[in-house]
Amino acid sequence: MPTPSTDRTPSRTATRGLLLAVAVSGLLLGTAAQRALNHERSRLQLTRLSPLTNAPPMLAFTTVALGGFRGLIANALWLRAEELQMRDRFFEALQLADWITKLDPHNPTVWRYHAWNMAYNIAGCFSAPEDRWRWVQRGIALLRDEALRYNPHRAELYTELATFYQHKLGLDLDPAHRWYKEALAAEMVRLLGRQPDFPTLGAQTTEDARRRVEQLRSLHGLEIDRMVQVDEHFGPLDWRLPEAHAIYWAHLGLERCPGQPRIPLRRVIWQSMLGAFRHGRLVENFADRRLDYGPNLEIIGKVHDTFEEALAADPDRHEYIGRAHKNFHLEVVPLLYTHNRLAEAAAWFRNLQEEYPEAVPPEGGLDEFVIDRVTRLGTQPSPERARGIIEGLLVTGYRHYALGDEPQAVGHVQLAKQIWRRCEARFAGQEQRVGLPPFEALQQGVLDRVLGGQTQVSSNLAEHLRQRTGLPQPLGPAATP
Repeated sequence: MPTPSTDRTPSRTATRGLLLAVAVSGLLLGTAAQRALNHERSRLQLTRLSPLTNAPPMLAFTTVALGGFRGLIANALWLRAEELQMRDRFFEALQLADWITKLDPHNPTVWRYHAWNMAYNIAGCFSAPEDRWRWVQRGIALLRDEALRYNPHRAELYTELATFYQHKLGLDLDPAHRWYKEALAAEMVRLLGRQPDFPTLGAQTTEDARRRVEQLRSLHGLEIDRMVQVDEHFGPLDWRLPEAHAIYWAHLGLERCPGQPRIPLRRVIWQSMLGAFRHGRLVENFADRRLDYGPNLEIIGKVHDTFEEALAADPDRHEYIGRAHKNFHLEVVPLLYTHNRLAEAAAWFRNLQEEYPEAVPPEGGLDEFVIDRVTRLGTQPSPERARGIIEGLLVTGYRHYALGDEPQAVGHVQLAKQIWRRCEARFAGQEQRVGLPPFEALQQGVLDRVLGGQTQVSSNLAEHLRQRTGLPQPLGPAATP
């Protein structure tokens, strides 16, 4: 019987040694790779594991048990939340979204979804303006105080927060938009007064100033130094109005998020500047106990500068940005003209001809252009643009009346009233949301501004108007700003 060969023993030993060496090498390489991965996770802020609170015991237990698989739980909850959202079960989706933000705090989409659900969907479930405002505030606070704390360098979160102010509060799409504006204005008056005294607040030399600055920071996330910077660059802005807040957050996003898509942030800024131009003059209507809004002609130059900055920063989007810039010129020229600021209207008309010659008919001058634009506005008015033209026509009408040119005065007033009637007819049934004040109230408000030196009508001419109208006897319902 042959004896087993022993020649294979050294071969087995060598194989085992080789396998051991491979295993050790793999372990060392894996350790090095894990260190690199840990470093990247830390750099990308993917290692924060905050405890999940207010969740059912089974969810809390599963979260702890699975540890690094929290993303899988978040995905499952996300699918369920989407299903509930499609079935209009917003409050149930709200709780799921809250858990998702705790499981995945560095996902901007989760925060945007959660905030939008509060400010738009859930707020829309209520009819009382104060209840709607409460949920709009919660959506804003979620983005400002939580989402940006975990994600301070994500441009889309700044865009979303700024858009809430610009769109939800600034526009007239929500039936309760007036309530939102008045609530914000009241809060800003409490902290800033009607006209902010930025030097005093910035110096913080008094206890009252320190208290206000701290409340601006803690309640609204506003830093006084940055407010001054934004106001100097874009304003003067009225911080009682939402457009100023939209510009603040979009501008902060541009600063903190270099290298990310910036056109959405710039778009919010120029749209908010247009809003501040169109309805950025706050009128305290004591007669009707509400706030009204008129055009702010003093920031026209700053609006133009904002467009110029956007065009210089994104030359590849010249056509897109230029379209909005051109439309701005088309609004400015007739508005200045009807407010009797003829030299400024002529200058902006020349600017329009130079920058966008295709927008101006080759024949005809400034007068023909304004008549055409005003006629178009009278055919398809929008409330805020119509109000600007109406007020401008009334200012010019009072000027003609002061000069003794009654036919011209009557013609301007009649045209203003025609535009007012068309606007009222177009938005019949929506007066609470987008309606204009009564025409007599608009007349009285403009007269008060003319006599108070708040228009381009000279003080001597205003005094002549006062004498011709026999004031101080009122001409109509009071609407003193």
